[in-house]
Amino acid sequence: MFVRDLGDLEGMLFVFEAEREGAFWMKNTLIPLDIAFFDGSGELVGSLGMLPCEADPCPLYDIDEPYRFALEVPAGELEGLADGDRIDF
Repeated sequence: MFVRDLGDLEGMLFVFEAEREGAFWMKNTLIPLDIAFFDGSGELVGSLGMLPCEADPCPLYDIDEPYRFALEVPAGELEGLADGDRIDF
């Protein structure tokens, strides 16, 4: 939050104890981000582009699939990643 720039290949990984559903928001986030959601086996189950929140209430970003990991990176860094792709954490 309040970050104005992320370098190449920098981001934030959210790790949950079990697969879950739930939304993310961009409150106090100053730059656009992409978010990728992965199931417990590391398979991509969805991704979204997220824009900075300019006023409350902030929009919520969610997918219709349960996930165990969520990876936020600078906008555009997920280009070429497709549902079903796998990642090792």
